[in-house]
Amino acid sequence: MNTIENNRFTNTAGLFTLALRLVIGWTYFSAFWRRLILDNKLIPEEAGYIGEKFNHFLPNALGIKPIIEYLVTHPDALQTAMVWFTIIEAIVGLFLMLGLFSRLMSVGVFSLAMGILLGSGWIGTTCLDEWQIGVLGVASGFVLFLTGSGTYSLDQFLINKKYKFTNTKWFLWLGSGSISISKKVVLFGSIAILGLTLFTNQYFHGGVFGTLHNKSVKPKLEITEASYHAANKVVSFDVMRVEGADVYGSFLISIQLLDQNNQIIQEWDMDQLSQFPKEMINNYYVAKIKPGKHSLIIPLGAKARVNLPFTALNAQPFSVKLIDISGTVWQEKLQ
Repeated sequence: MNTIENNRFTNTAGLFTLALRLVIGWTYFSAFWRRLILDNKLIPEEAGYIGEKFNHFLPNALGIKPIIEYLVTHPDALQTAMVWFTIIEAIVGLFLMLGLFSRLMSVGVFSLAMGILLGSGWIGTTCLDEWQIGVLGVASGFVLFLTGSGTYSLDQFLINKKYKFTNTKWFLWLGSGSISISKKVVLFGSIAILGLTLFTNQYFHGGVFGTLHNKSVKPKLEITEASYHAANKVVSFDVMRVEGADVYGSFLISIQLLDQNNQIIQEWDMDQLSQFPKEMINNYYVAKIKPGKHSLIIPLGAKARVNLPFTALNAQPFSVKLIDISGTVWQEKLQ
């Protein structure tokens, strides 16, 4: 294939992915648009702060959990990261729609989608929402890198103007134009992405073999470090919500202290929990456990140290029991 035919073939391939380029570009640019233009979600003190949503990824993230945990325990660093993340999404999305530096932007799509996949691929109440977005984004980024942009792009406009830099290697690999990629690279790259798809589908959801599971359907709490301090008569424990819908909290309607015979010796009901003193809750992350109108609300990914004053006479607490509004119960023995 001569140079003219090769360029024509590359331009046609880029043209055929126009719809993909525009839609993928908008999905990333729209994150910036709705997060900053339609409604400012980068302010930590306001409802809908994107940092809290990022905190939701923490419990079951794959490979990048330490990074997420560092950010949600350092609010200033988290806000800075969210601002830069939003700016990068805006640039990648806008440039991709315009077809400017298309191959570089496709690398951005691949990287952002990989972050979504590893961080939140387990989230999705009715479908495997975030997993599907992640794997399709990874595959789309790979395809767009191979094709570049075609007729309707700024890359092609610059090429048609015959600017000298459009013939340089750096522009061909960062923008558009004909590049030499062997069939083996395409094959191995495609197989690798399929492998990533199958692995994450199985890891997050059991979607390849075995029992299907969805960690976003119902809330699950983990109770750790549960102890009774006899000297100051306080029961303390760490509680973290590790599963359930990211848009809906776990609503605790009862906390019970039990004796060795599993008899209730002290209880906080839903009315008391709705007025539970905030100073008795020490939150670790930006997503905070706090009293709500009718219960104690535990968002997805939130973790806190809860301190309970023990006032029962002639009794010894043996375990703590948490009851969700759904009827789900979690119980842990005190140390």
